[in-house]
Amino acid sequence: MHRDQPVDVAIIGAGPAGLTAAYQLTKLGYSVTVIEKDPTYVGGISRTVEKDGFRFDIGGHRFFSKSKEVVDLWNELLPDDFIERPRMSRIYYEGKFYSYPLRAFEALRNLGIWRSTLCMASYARWKIRPHKEVKSFEQWVVNQFGHKLYSIFFKTYTEKVWGMPCGEMSADWAAQRIKGLSLGGAVLDGIKRSLGLNKRRNDGMAVKSLLETFRYPRQGPGMMWDAARDRVVEGGNRVEMATSLHQLSHDAATGRWRVAVQRDGEIRTLNAGHVISSAPMRELAGRIHPLPETLPLALDLRYRDFLTVALMIKADDLFPDNWIYVHDPRVKVGRVQNFRSWSPEMVPDPTLACVGLEYFCFEGDGIWSSSDADLVALATAELATLGLCDPASVVGGEVVRQEKAYPVYDDAYRANVDAMRAELEARYDTLHLVGRNGMHRYNNQDHAMMTAMLTVRNIVAGERIYDIWAVNEDAEYHEAGHDSEQAALASVRHVPKRLAA
Repeated sequence: MHRDQPVDVAIIGAGPAGLTAAYQLTKLGYSVTVIEKDPTYVGGISRTVEKDGFRFDIGGHRFFSKSKEVVDLWNELLPDDFIERPRMSRIYYEGKFYSYPLRAFEALRNLGIWRSTLCMASYARWKIRPHKEVKSFEQWVVNQFGHKLYSIFFKTYTEKVWGMPCGEMSADWAAQRIKGLSLGGAVLDGIKRSLGLNKRRNDGMAVKSLLETFRYPRQGPGMMWDAARDRVVEGGNRVEMATSLHQLSHDAATGRWRVAVQRDGEIRTLNAGHVISSAPMRELAGRIHPLPETLPLALDLRYRDFLTVALMIKADDLFPDNWIYVHDPRVKVGRVQNFRSWSPEMVPDPTLACVGLEYFCFEGDGIWSSSDADLVALATAELATLGLCDPASVVGGEVVRQEKAYPVYDDAYRANVDAMRAELEARYDTLHLVGRNGMHRYNNQDHAMMTAMLTVRNIVAGERIYDIWAVNEDAEYHEAGHDSEQAALASVRHVPKRLAA
């Protein structure tokens, strides 16, 4: 890379959004350079980490989308490498496992008649007299399921994930991730299946949460983004690894960007017509020159980090689930993945099971800062506490840390993001924010890709003809069964403000 190397588009971040944009622009004949600070892996949180033949999916990624364009791109990049996998997840609570989605008779048996009666009474009470002004996660879920079920199946796990009380969390996440799944619908579906009256295969077109099967790259989601990187390079463009953004400045006279990047202590520059950023909004704001007036607001944006402790265990597969949600306050682990259930090729040794215990944390806190050896010991002990394995059968472990895995939806995030977005869009026509962290929006992989696709269309058109901020985890887009781009842009959800302290 030479000083002031001219490119049509500089892309910050080689995650799903950045590489989707790079791949599409490459096909259209644009010169593109992608910078990625990770020295080894592309794909961001969708990468696949490999260690001695074992492959670890960072968080678990089911490949399902109602956007035909996204599915077509997946098939274009990996035409021969998808496998069909059964979806199975369960909830662990008080030493018992509950199918997810709930199965009526199983839940009744596990909870017992008295507790089940209390759950249904609580459900009825909150349906009759719900919270009228819903602003918090807790209020939203209680209105949907009743307080008793909320305390059993939502509170503990959610607070582990987000590191804040449910009553202090805005309703965004609940309305986004749970919408479409009602208690009545889940129970009715469970009764029908128990009686053999409902044999219709759920392909996810009704409710994403009830999806029964999904497609998955045979060696993990990183295959997808390795393939995208390779296509970009084959097309004559560049993906620069171990390279971070140092400073971003706009030349008003030429209308172009000077993108200063750093690698091995050396700072070099790109000269770009457009910049696409999937970097965390907080980090980008601190590197734009001159600094935006809304920088203090951007610096208030918060993120939730997490790490996976993968354990190799001398045993057959411990459980058939893709993952288990842990609702047990005795342990710190939030979720346990079974990597072989994602794909047999994720585990190279048939005599070993490989599971990943996921710990949600903040960068720098006690969990994050623990040594790898201590984390392997903690995960081994907690797996034994859950009754899933004998600690003596654990023969190895690996720790994978993921910073800024989830943008936090606190009471101030929406105002801060809106202010930052308004200033950047008013000042710069050729700076484009995409993806989960680039927009500080809890997008799924396919949503992140859609923001990149529409951004490419805007660049080609020479104007913002598509509002990419309308591509959200919008329930209408992702769950209502519409495949068109209009469905992806159909609506922007209102984000309630939190109750005053």
